[in-house]
Amino acid sequence: MAASVWSGYLTFGLISMPVRLFSGARSSGVSFNMLHRDDLTRVKQQLYCPADNRVIERSEVVKGYEYRKDEYVVIEPDEIKKIEPKTAKTMEILEFVKAEEVDPVYFESSYYMLPEEAGRRPYALLTKALEESEFVAIAKLTMHNREYTVFLRPHEGGLMLHTMYYEEEVRKVEGFGAPDVELKEAEVKVAHQLIEALATEWEPEKFHDEFQENLKKLIQTKLEGGKIAEVEKPKKMAPVVDLMAALKESLAQMEGRKKPAATAVSAPPERARKRAKH
Repeated sequence: MAASVWSGYLTFGLISMPVRLFSGARSSGVSFNMLHRDDLTRVKQQLYCPADNRVIERSEVVKGYEYRKDEYVVIEPDEIKKIEPKTAKTMEILEFVKAEEVDPVYFESSYYMLPEEAGRRPYALLTKALEESEFVAIAKLTMHNREYTVFLRPHEGGLMLHTMYYEEEVRKVEGFGAPDVELKEAEVKVAHQLIEALATEWEPEKFHDEFQENLKKLIQTKLEGGKIAEVEKPKKMAPVVDLMAALKESLAQMEGRKKPAATAVSAPPERARKRAKH
């Protein structure tokens, strides 16, 4: 099992359970090293002090906060330890809310929460209660030198934790919202038909990062001395003049791409079982 990123206690009223957090998702992709073009030697980044005019070691580095231009107060690691709140080792559930009341714009990172042996029963109880009540829990947690508000939700029989941005961290964009335009009823009706034509079940395994896949192919092609094929770029589209005409043409294209209804009967057994559950 991967190393946990946090361990401590989750408290729920007078109930306390030992738990661990594990990263739920992280981005991945092709990584490159920085090389000197002349001899393809990997370059090194060094810490340089301009006042002493020399390269320094990492052990000589401290953290400093700039409180005035070019003036700093030094903060030592043990001083940070002294001011850690109780949420550094105890995650207290503060309230319960309906999931749909929390806008996804507040979500930051995802983690799996697993109970230690002594916490399995209260963990199972809390998970079941959340599933049946359709509520989620809001708690506070200190991790990576900051205190987070976190969102706990039941998922596949266990609990997922999502760190959240604070209200002051969520940016507002001037002018965002419903444009001041008048829509025709017929346009809205065709837009609904277009949505229905593309409607399907959520299957995340269908989606892939094509750019990363193309990068891997590019690397393999160069290793084999082959010719790099340029990916066809989409044609530049002109602004829509007749919205209704564009909607109808889009709908015709979508319906033309849809598979015959008979193919839905021949779905694989496993897929059919998944649908039956829903």
